[in-house]
Amino acid sequence: MSDKNALAEDRTDWAQDRTSLANERTFAGWMRTGMASVAVAIGLKAVFGATDPTWFAKAVASIFLAAALFMFWAARQQACASNARLEEKTTKTQGRTNFTIIAVAMTLGTLATGVILWLI
Repeated sequence: MSDKNALAEDRTDWAQDRTSLANERTFAGWMRTGMASVAVAIGLKAVFGATDPTWFAKAVASIFLAAALFMFWAARQQACASNARLEEKTTKTQGRTNFTIIAVAMTLGTLATGVILWLI
């Protein structure tokens, strides 16, 4: 009976580790989606930049930049909340600090992109 209990505990531990790793993959997926939104903003500015008035293309591109910022921080918040609920057994996953550093870096890049779009 103890062998079955030990195997059941191992399976539970592995399931928790898989869930922790899935949390990281989900965070990465949201980061990629946010970066895709930044790419759409750049593309809109490139395609419709010659329109008159130019502020309209910039404003539409800014909507996608704002969506990217929301995605970065919503992903960070969800990843940190999920990490807090999970207990790692054999894996070492990213911590709250790493999620924050990534979100800050993406935010700074997105804001810089917005400044460049509005200045050009």
